[in-house]
Amino acid sequence: MTGTRERVAVVGLGLIGGSLSRRLAASHDVIGYDTDSSTRDLARTAGLTVVDDLPAAVHEASIVFVAVALPALSTVVGQVALSLPEDAVVTDVGSVKSPLYAAVRAQGLGTRFVGGHPMAGVERSGFSASDPDLYDGAAWVLCLEADTVLASWLQVAGVLTGMGVRVVPSTAAEHDAAVARVSHLPHLLAAALAATAADAGPLALTLAAGSFRDGTRVASTAPALPTSMCRSNPEAVDAALGEAMARLQAAQADPGSLIAAGHQARVAWENRQAVPSHLPAGDAMLRDRLLELGRRGGWIARIGSDVLSVAAPEPV
Repeated sequence: MTGTRERVAVVGLGLIGGSLSRRLAASHDVIGYDTDSSTRDLARTAGLTVVDDLPAAVHEASIVFVAVALPALSTVVGQVALSLPEDAVVTDVGSVKSPLYAAVRAQGLGTRFVGGHPMAGVERSGFSASDPDLYDGAAWVLCLEADTVLASWLQVAGVLTGMGVRVVPSTAAEHDAAVARVSHLPHLLAAALAATAADAGPLALTLAAGSFRDGTRVASTAPALPTSMCRSNPEAVDAALGEAMARLQAAQADPGSLIAAGHQARVAWENRQAVPSHLPAGDAMLRDRLLELGRRGGWIARIGSDVLSVAAPEPV
């Protein structure tokens, strides 16, 4: 280690991993790795410490963030484990959690793994799009399962809250159901809107302005990412898509009802007020209290030695 700074490894230096590495470099001893040599060169040029093989990146780390593409996550997590110190923790940034947990447990890594997902992506990708301020105020889900070591979970949460993230406790299943509606479904709706407008011809596209731009922003994302998200979370996406289609079909007879319901939901979301409180770090029921906090839409803002500073929104 460099001085007393905690060593953190980041495997995968695209938008998410690159932004994380650049942010943590101010407070931690960060070692980065990416399979792509040009990405490693870009990261070095940006001032990061980057090595040319995975074992060298992780063998002295206390926490390893795996930030690779969703289809490769379980394989890379297994590779990381081969060179991991006995007391180190592995976490990830993948947008679907349940399949990864099944793979991790099959590899015997369940107790050393804390699944994570930052809700902070943009439509651009690659290290050149990385931004150390990407996570300012962002929600970052950390999965708390029955076999999760609570001390390991709190260790990862402490690193994240230290860089200004709102850590949201959740189970993998509850996370997947939620993001199907607020992340995966929006990609499908944006794609449908963009394709429908394009089918209308050049006049429609010339007239397209703010509502079209805002509604289709994520459709400019490279298709491989949203495709893998939706295919990895089929049951939850099917349920969310079915609910959305039912609302749209009902709007053929009465568009006003859907518009009013959507307006009310959006305004309520915008006007939520967070109420701060605390959880004792030594509470015997802390695991259950954390999950209940997440179910109420709450998060952890700071972790101290004796108390966790938390907040949850009041209903509007």
